[in-house]
This record gives sequence, structure tokens and C-alpha cells, in this order.
Amino acid sequence: MDRNALYLLAADLILVTHVLFVAFVVCGLLLILLGRLRKWHWVRNPWFRLLHVVAIGVVVLQSWLGAICPLTIWEMALRERAGEATYSGSFIAYWLGSLLYYRLPDWVFVLCYTVFGALVAGSWFWVPPRPFGRRHHDHN
Repeated sequence: MDRNALYLLAADLILVTHVLFVAFVVCGLLLILLGRLRKWHWVRNPWFRLLHVVAIGVVVLQSWLGAICPLTIWEMALRERAGEATYSGSFIAYWLGSLLYYRLPDWVFVLCYTVFGALVAGSWFWVPPRPFGRRHHDHN
């Protein structure tokens, strides 16, 4: 395998990781809310919830600071080293813009991240996690 192919493989692995991160953040909130309605006890797992709120917190903070996600930066650097075309801006802005065939101003994405982050924070109170160290036991 030549060096360019290795760079592209590494870039693709970062892209897959990025997609999984986004899926975790988005689907995590949906599962938390659905889990409350369905009485799924696992959605109150404090480690899952802490990881989830930190994940969206990082995204919101990056958007407020105008920073591009490190995963995007690393992926684009690897693609450039492999001689492949790259895109500019953030991962979400690029892909949502591509999917919708519409470019939105950066402030729209900052607002969306902030609102989504507020929803995740609100879910912390609507579906509070169990305290650390306490396990759920069903007595059915």
C-alpha cells in the first residue's frame, strides 16, 4: 500500500469516527427522550449521560469560539497530503450544505448547535441520570 493510500485510509477512518460522533450526539438525545417515555433505565446511566453532555458541550464551545473541529482539520490535512480535494469550513456545515444543496451562514450552525446543546442540558433535568455508583435493580 503506497503512502497516499495510507493517508486516504486514515482520513476515511477519521471521517467514520466523525460520523459516529455526530450520530452519538444526535441519536443519544433522541434515545434519552424516548427512553424516558418507554421507561428504559439504561438512559439514566450516569457515564453515558456525562459523555453525551460533554460531547455536545465541546461542539457548542467550538462553535461559539469559531473553531473548526479537530477531526475535520486532521481529515483534511490527511486528504491534502494524499493529493485529494478537500472542503472548507466545518464538517456539519459542509455536509448539511451538501445534502440540502444550500449554503447557510455560520451563525445558523452556531444557533443550531446552541439550541441542540440546550436541549441536551434540559434532558439532564427532565431525564436525570442515576447517581454514580448506584445501579438500577428491577424488582418485577
